[in-house]
Amino acid sequence: MTKTHLLAIDNGTQSVRALLFDLQGNLVDKAQVSIDSYQSPQPGWLENDPEAFWQSLCEACQQLWAKSAVPKSAIAGVVITTQRATTIVLDKQGKPLRPAIVWLDQRRTEKIPKLSWWWKAAFRAIGMMDTIRFFQHEAECNWIAEQQPEVWAKTDKFLLLSGYLNYRFTGRMVDSVASQVGYIPFDYKKGRWVGRFDWKWQVVRITADMLPELVPAGTIIGQVNAQAAQDSGIPQGLPVIAGAADKACEVIGAGCLTPEIACLSYGTTATINTTTTRYLEVTRFIPPYQAAVPDHYSTEIQITRGFWMVSWFKQQFGLHEQQLAHAQGVTPESLFDALVNSVPPGAQGLMLQPFWNPGIKIPGPEAKGAVIGFGDVHTRAHLYRAILEGLTYALREAKERIEKRSGQAITRVRVSGGGSQSDAAMQITANVFNLPCERPHLFETSGLGAAILAAVALKLQPDFATAIAQMTRIGQVFMPEPEHARTYEQLYRRVYLRMYQRLQPLYREIQEITGYPARD
Repeated sequence: MTKTHLLAIDNGTQSVRALLFDLQGNLVDKAQVSIDSYQSPQPGWLENDPEAFWQSLCEACQQLWAKSAVPKSAIAGVVITTQRATTIVLDKQGKPLRPAIVWLDQRRTEKIPKLSWWWKAAFRAIGMMDTIRFFQHEAECNWIAEQQPEVWAKTDKFLLLSGYLNYRFTGRMVDSVASQVGYIPFDYKKGRWVGRFDWKWQVVRITADMLPELVPAGTIIGQVNAQAAQDSGIPQGLPVIAGAADKACEVIGAGCLTPEIACLSYGTTATINTTTTRYLEVTRFIPPYQAAVPDHYSTEIQITRGFWMVSWFKQQFGLHEQQLAHAQGVTPESLFDALVNSVPPGAQGLMLQPFWNPGIKIPGPEAKGAVIGFGDVHTRAHLYRAILEGLTYALREAKERIEKRSGQAITRVRVSGGGSQSDAAMQITANVFNLPCERPHLFETSGLGAAILAAVALKLQPDFATAIAQMTRIGQVFMPEPEHARTYEQLYRRVYLRMYQRLQPLYREIQEITGYPARD
């Protein structure tokens, strides 16, 4: 039978999705399994049993086979895209030694590797010492080595979730260059592990033999082995293609291959990305990531708690809409959109700064979130709108930083991720950016991006430009509303851009008094 379909597995933060695409980029079938096995042994920690990740993936695949009319014989290959920076350590037999440390985990190590005096002098001379210290304190490998030395002594391999799932499918310790995001000794410019004398070996406990082999995204890395076939129902012997991180796949799944198109991702972490062939540090000493397309980079800026804030609001204040949606047989999202639209643009002066997580440089390590402008007119609807507006202001500020550093104007904005399904969020984005805001033809852009990688790898599409042109397209466009765009322009310029500068001294006082966030 002709191979006409591709299986993409998207292991996100909130769920695992098994997705079948055809060669025109249509989503033919889908199965989704929520990930509810996360554990938080201490406040701020987040872990998951690596086996639970695998079982959720296999359950999603089995559900897909149970309902799909597409025969397995029509599937050309399987490709995996995953959440980023979730780490797993394995022993010499390939067995996990401890729970995976999930990317949202906030633990920090206090005892860090000592630097030689010449490295310290060099870092201080170029103003990089704070960045190095942040890297050392945040590195999961340093925490394990300090807090669980018996585990670290048995550690044979240090993998990201993507590498672990590749291993479960193929038996090979191999991962994609475009999946490497985290506190690891990776050269983001050259797309390989750093050289022997690079500073990153000095600041983390990892050794070169603990890391997997790296290959470009879109490389065939093996075949589905017998155990993986038995567990997942995926045919044994099916080619396995190296994918890319979920954000990297979202970018190409949304059709953003050139630098004038910004890809906004409204997911757990909200990001703005442009794709370029030039290595460009939008923030000094913070590298761009390797893009899903080889020899390209993603100039990404993150709002790390992003649309998690929207989920938080719905959990804390949205019970009424959720119950009403169930009673009326409509989606909760439609009622939340109505909640947003019940108050005017600008939320009657309620302004939110979405720095729920401190940053390395922008915002600084002392940063906190803030909501200002409360009055007796404000309701939870105003707060919900202020959350959406604050996130969009932050992403617009990031857009302008990318433009300034790159010298390239961004003329189109395309939005993917769960938040893109909200018409209200899309219209707010169009008005705050004062640009047409484009929604891709389907929601599953990270899975589609992974399928594009597989299509090129298996020569079902001749190249990435052709694959993206044939498999992605625009669904709906939201145009700026001039009156509202003017309101947002004034609030953004005259208020939002000044908030952090004005509040930063108070954040530092709070940090000094309370000890949060912890100082290095």
